[in-house]
Amino acid sequence: MDVAARVTSKGQVTVPKVVRDALGIKDGDEVVFRLEGQRALLAKTPNFLDLAGTVVVPAAKRSTAWDEVIRRTRTERAATRQ
Repeated sequence: MDVAARVTSKGQVTVPKVVRDALGIKDGDEVVFRLEGQRALLAKTPNFLDLAGTVVVPAAKRSTAWDEVIRRTRTERAATRQ
């Protein structure tokens, strides 16, 4: 689908309603622009809190402190690179 919009003198563009609806963009949402050559792609920034609970964490690891998780991850990565 191609939809046109006009750039204002301040460099602003209104995202057309059909595009907002298709991407589920609502007031206050953030979007990201990705430049690819002479094109810019617009995407809705995901709300990472919506992903909470989607990854199964084994019971034995649920009470591990975050700094310990990072330390273990770095140690394991270093071991695999050798």
